[in-house]
Amino acid sequence: MGKAIGFLEVQGYSVAMAAMDKACKAADITIEGIDCNNPLLGDRAPIPVVIQVKFSGKIDDVKAALEVAHQAAAQLIDEKDVQTHLISSAADGLEKLLPIGKVTKK
Repeated sequence: MGKAIGFLEVQGYSVAMAAMDKACKAADITIEGIDCNNPLLGDRAPIPVVIQVKFSGKIDDVKAALEVAHQAAAQLIDEKDVQTHLISSAADGLEKLLPIGKVTKK
């Protein structure tokens, strides 16, 4: 059985880091990758970057992390700008795609 995968997407890098700090403390998860994109409004957006954090773990841990991350981010930005998604049983090989993004480890 594959690991569960969680996605948190928010406006602002600092919001993503603060939310994931709490999520990592609340659940046994591994951050697999971080990506960034321009928001729909581009430079006119209040925060001109959308951050997506991709993480994995056991399904109960990923669910808990998503809840904590969503609550933490919603305290910092408008809740409509916080998106989460869960893949409860990822297909074999999908984990290879998770680290792909504009933000890389050095």
